[in-house]
Amino acid sequence: MLQDVENHSLPRTAAFFDLDKTVIAKSSTLAFSKSFYQGGLINRRAVLRTAYAQFVFIAGGADHDQMERMRAYLSSLCRGWNVQQVKEIVAETLHDLIDPIIYDEAASLIEAHHTAGRDVVIVSTSGAEVVEPIGELLGADRVVATRMAVGEDGCFTGEVEYYAYGPTKAEAIRELAASEGYDLRRCYAYSDSVTDLPMLETVGHPHAVNPDRALRREALARGWPVLDFHRPVRLKQRLPGLSAPPRPALVAAAAVGAAAATAGLVWLASRRRSMAA
Repeated sequence: MLQDVENHSLPRTAAFFDLDKTVIAKSSTLAFSKSFYQGGLINRRAVLRTAYAQFVFIAGGADHDQMERMRAYLSSLCRGWNVQQVKEIVAETLHDLIDPIIYDEAASLIEAHHTAGRDVVIVSTSGAEVVEPIGELLGADRVVATRMAVGEDGCFTGEVEYYAYGPTKAEAIRELAASEGYDLRRCYAYSDSVTDLPMLETVGHPHAVNPDRALRREALARGWPVLDFHRPVRLKQRLPGLSAPPRPALVAAAAVGAAAATAGLVWLASRRRSMAA
């Protein structure tokens, strides 16, 4: 149960949310693959590969090695993609693709934490070109995501500059706590994956949401709450709070990362290469 409204004489607090399968029902990045294909930005082979990655992700989550292999493969593919074009594609399809797959239970928690005076921070392995607008849609106060290096020409270089995954998420949370004055002992965190165990261990109130088997075992052993989110709902169908213009999101990191982070971004490079062939 959430505590009552924060006593503002105490240090500030926050609620940290993983994104994929915690706040939304699918991989945030993979969700865009169909619209990329329809827009002529990826080929059929890329669609099949992202569809398989989505299946693995939904069925039980890719393990660490699988995510690393996919990250390396897709990081090389994205070299030369124009960042502005990536953002435009996401902006054009965001509401149609993401709004319908937001968990009602997660939206309610976000509302409750805001009502209690806590900041809401999305901490995702996905890239900020995807995570930032989703955070704005949800009304998040801050976003932490993976960052890929961008060259002077405004295109991805193919190098991963910052990888928001595993222990790195926990480090980002501690850095935010230091800069924002959060009392981590009184903060909350939510995730579906055992790879986020370091993030969950960082706060005083960790929660497992739709957990994979390994995280479920850990949560039960440690006495952490296990939550079942299963009702995706459009924000417009909810209370006015989340359908109103959202709070601005502060992006702590950007761009492409692991399998769930980068798999949907298989567009521009694939298309350009096929056209050049």
